[in-house]
Amino acid sequence: MKVPRVVLAGTHSGVGKTTIATGIMTYLSRLGYKVQPYKVGPDYIDPSYHSYATGNISRNLDAFLTGEEKLKQLFLVSAAKADLAVIEGVMGLYDGHRNGDYKSSTAEIAKLLQAPVILILNVHSMAQSAAAMVLGYKLMDPEVKIAGVILNRVGSQRHLQMVKHSIEEHTGIPVVGFIGRHEELTLPERHLGLVPLGEREELKNCFGMLAERIGANLDVAKLLSIAHSACELEAPDAMEIQSCRSEKIRVAIARDEAFSFYYQDGLDYLAMLGVEWVPFSPLWDKSLPGDISGLFIGGGFPEMFLKQLAQNTALKHEIADQAACGLPVYAECGGLMYLCQNIIDFEGKEYPMVGVVPASAKMEKRLVGMGYREYEVLLPSILAQAGEKIRGHEFHYSALLVQGQDFPWAYQYVNGEGQMTREGYARGNVLASYLHFHFAGNPKAAAAFVEKCRLFAACQADRGDRAAAKGV
Repeated sequence: MKVPRVVLAGTHSGVGKTTIATGIMTYLSRLGYKVQPYKVGPDYIDPSYHSYATGNISRNLDAFLTGEEKLKQLFLVSAAKADLAVIEGVMGLYDGHRNGDYKSSTAEIAKLLQAPVILILNVHSMAQSAAAMVLGYKLMDPEVKIAGVILNRVGSQRHLQMVKHSIEEHTGIPVVGFIGRHEELTLPERHLGLVPLGEREELKNCFGMLAERIGANLDVAKLLSIAHSACELEAPDAMEIQSCRSEKIRVAIARDEAFSFYYQDGLDYLAMLGVEWVPFSPLWDKSLPGDISGLFIGGGFPEMFLKQLAQNTALKHEIADQAACGLPVYAECGGLMYLCQNIIDFEGKEYPMVGVVPASAKMEKRLVGMGYREYEVLLPSILAQAGEKIRGHEFHYSALLVQGQDFPWAYQYVNGEGQMTREGYARGNVLASYLHFHFAGNPKAAAAFVEKCRLFAACQADRGDRAAAKGV
C-alpha cells in the first residue's frame, strides 16, 4: 500500500518538535492537503494539537503497547484516505525505553513503517558543528533514512547560510526549512508537560502564527517529495475481531477539560466490538447518560479542576450508586484519582471525590511513576483473569494512599529498583489503576470488557422484564 509519509524527529527533547510539527501540519492542511497526524509513544497532549491543526484525529504509534504487526495494521487503516501521514517523534530520535537498544523510540517506528525522517535541530549557539551532529545521527543506524533537516532558533540569514552549507556539504542531507528565534512560538508547559489544547482556547490562535512562520521558511515541494519517496508498505493480515456483534452497547466515556487522555485506536477497536461511545462531562453534567452498560473514565488533569469536580455531588453519587449495582467501570490514572475518596492537592487541601476506591490520591511535587509496565493480574477483573499479563504505560505525579491491609490490589510488577510493587484496584465490576492501556493491543482484554458490559445490559433487561411482568 502506497502511503506518502514522513517522520519529524528531534535530536533531543525540547528541541521544538511539537511546535514545528504542529505548524507544518497546520500549514499543509491550509494548503488543502488531507494530513493524517501521528505521535510516537504514549503521549496524549501533543495529539490534541495535531487533531486541531489537521481536523483529523491524531493516533499514537507505540510498538510496546500494540505489537509491531498491529501497529502497522492500525497505521494503514487510518492513513488509507490521507494525502500524507505526518508522524511526530518522541524525545530524541534514538531514545528508547531500555538500555542497549532503542525500542519504542522514534527510530524504531521509522524503521517499522519504512518512513523517511526529517531531523529537527536546535542550532542556537552553533554553526558548523551542526553538521557533525547530523552526520552522527545519520551514521548511528543506516536503516534509519534521514532525508532532510529543519533548523530551529536560527539567529540571522548569515547564521542560516553557515549552518545550511556545512550540513549539506558534509552530510549530503538537504535543509528543508528553518525557524528563527521567536519566543512567542513556545508552547506553555506544566508538571505533566504541555498544556492540553482543551484547557487553553487561546492556544488555538497560535496555530495560525505557527503556520505562517513555518510556511514562509519551508520548502514544501521538498518535504512532499521526501514523503512520497517512502516505499510501499505491505499490509499485514486483516485485523481480527473477536466476538464482534452487530447490536450496540452504550458505554459512557468521560470527555471534558479534566478527562481527555485516550488512545483513539483503542476506542475504535472497542467500537468495532460493538461499543457505542456516549460522552459525558464529570465537570459539567449532573447525571450520567441514560441506558448505559459500562463506564470509561480516562486520564487527564483532575487535579486542575478539583473544586468543580468536588461540587458536582449529584454525578458523583450516581457513579457510586451505579458501581454498587454492578455497572462495569474502568478508570485510568486521572480516572482512578476521581474514583478515590478524595484528592489531596499540591498544597495539602482535600477535595471529596466519588468514593468508590477506598483510598486517597495525593499530589506530589515530584514525578511518582513513569514508564512502560508489564503487570501481572492479581485479582480477576473486567479485563483479565488472575495470573495473566497486560502491558501499558504510566506517568503521574500523584500517589495512592491506602489504609488497611485488605486493599484489593489489581496488579503487581517489578519496578525500576527491582522491587515487587502492587498497583490498582479491582473489586466486582470496578477496575481502576494508573496504567494507561491500549485496547487494540490486547484483543482478549477488549473482548472481556465488552462481554462484561453485555452481561450487565442483559441483567438489566431481565430485571426490567420481571418488573413489568409483576406489574401486569
